[in-house]
Amino acid sequence: MKKIILLLLVSLSLINAQKKWSDPSISVKDLKAHLFYLASDDMKGRFSGSPEEKIVANYIKDQFELYGLEPLFNGNYFQDFKFIERLELTSNNSAEIIIDNEKLRLKINQDYIPISFSGKAKLKAPLVFAGYGISSSNLEYDDYDSINVAGKIVIILKDHPEHDSAHSDFDIYSSLRSKASTARDKGAAGIIFINGYYTSEDNLTELRYDGAPAINDFPIIHVKRDIIEKLFKVHKLDLTEIQKRIDSTRKSNQINFEDCFAEIHTDIKEVENYARNVGGIIKSNYNSDEYIVIGAHFDHLGIDQLRSSSMYRGNDSQIHNGADDNASGTSALLELAEALAASRTELKRNLIFVAFSGEELGILGSTYMTNNSPVPLDKIIAMVNMDMVGRLNEENSLTVIGAGTSSKWKPLLNEKNKYDLKLTFDDSGTGGSDHQAFSNKNIPVLFFFTGTHSDYHKPSDDADKINYEGEKKVVSYILDVINGIDKLEEKPDYVKVTAPTNKRIGRSKVYVGTVPEFGYNGEGYKLSGVTEGSPAAKAGLVSGDIIIRFGNKKIGNIYDFMYTIAEYKPGDKVDVVVLRNGKELKFTLELISK
Repeated sequence: MKKIILLLLVSLSLINAQKKWSDPSISVKDLKAHLFYLASDDMKGRFSGSPEEKIVANYIKDQFELYGLEPLFNGNYFQDFKFIERLELTSNNSAEIIIDNEKLRLKINQDYIPISFSGKAKLKAPLVFAGYGISSSNLEYDDYDSINVAGKIVIILKDHPEHDSAHSDFDIYSSLRSKASTARDKGAAGIIFINGYYTSEDNLTELRYDGAPAINDFPIIHVKRDIIEKLFKVHKLDLTEIQKRIDSTRKSNQINFEDCFAEIHTDIKEVENYARNVGGIIKSNYNSDEYIVIGAHFDHLGIDQLRSSSMYRGNDSQIHNGADDNASGTSALLELAEALAASRTELKRNLIFVAFSGEELGILGSTYMTNNSPVPLDKIIAMVNMDMVGRLNEENSLTVIGAGTSSKWKPLLNEKNKYDLKLTFDDSGTGGSDHQAFSNKNIPVLFFFTGTHSDYHKPSDDADKINYEGEKKVVSYILDVINGIDKLEEKPDYVKVTAPTNKRIGRSKVYVGTVPEFGYNGEGYKLSGVTEGSPAAKAGLVSGDIIIRFGNKKIGNIYDFMYTIAEYKPGDKVDVVVLRNGKELKFTLELISK
């Protein structure tokens, strides 16, 4: 009831701020009206699933109705989808360190915290130390080479031996997920992570959902370093000196602690919520069965809900209004919907307009829509995405991502550029925004983007910093491009473009050709598709397959898959087990170079 009252009060306070006039031209006045409303403090950052997200969704729906768009989703403008909003610690969490029969009872959030992907578990087990918890034949480094951790709780240092290097081959093995997977595969019963000696503030890890399921029956906690140092001192050992020796020699140092145990109980609750996409359609008078999707996400970071994604480093709570990201794209979407609705009699094809939620959480809304499409996917001939189109610079620089996903795009983009825009083309259909969900389904895409800036993902991304004349120019250009797509005699072809490999971030030497299913929270690594001609495609993997084993490694999530392939080299043949329609199938892949 409180939520309903809040929605009513906020809606009433903002009703006069909404755009209520009709003007089918692309205008600065309209863009400002939409943008100042969407990026106002009253909208509290439009976090997915929040009351303010629902208010904004209603605003978009009302605009669609005003322009004469029909509901897209089976008579409804809204398409709701479930997501994991946050994690909560239940009362069933506890931790004790037992040193020679002396118990140290740890205080949660003060002495220790469960790691976000810790499974629900309760156990008492002996303690061992395994350095950084890294085992890599590629690096000829193994923190497990002379210790048996089966059935034991492993104390592991965060980071890696080259922590003072900006770029290291150890980077890919240093994530907590990677170390947890390695320890689990070695037979460990659980993990205690600790910070290194060089960490000035011994802060505990933030409890936040990382987009993948927990590791079942495997407790993982982060404990303050000074508590674990007591364990070392009892055994006349110096943890700092041991870590420095590992760093300098690049040789592991394992320790079995006699008569020392940990008793750990972990229980983390996944709190679910519902977010919503907003969709409308303009139907062609030509009885066309083809569709062009025009989209933009309207969600943002909220206040504290996505603090980990914020670039703001203050400790106080700040509203992230997201004027450029992506009230600018949402305003552009509304302007295009009004303009194209006014010329509906000239349209050869049906136009779908969708405001997506859940983009900041990992393109959840667009992924849900492409998996639950209201129209046949093979009838969607193109997807046009707008994300951050409000900061056109003095050089008129506009980036168009996806320009290589159809042979029709570049000639059309150049032909329609009558606005003195300095175009930069990126061929790939990837790029971390909602167009990628459509590219994953082999649909040609175009993603328009005026570039990042110093206010990106900060509270300072406000409506008064938007270049409205510049956005008018960009939206007018996009309108011409959409009309050009609509007028094409034939459906544009789809060209699969492999994104260039980031050698620093992805240190895997091999290429598999799988496309992840964003938002999947079950066991294993689910595929939304495979790249044509890739090892995965040649072996017989298809969209919907769930990889549960890669070689001799169990795959519990996308992270397990990423860490596992890093140990292979081009030419290796590997057996892969997938779940397909509930049945296990085995395939053999021959890996190739990236």
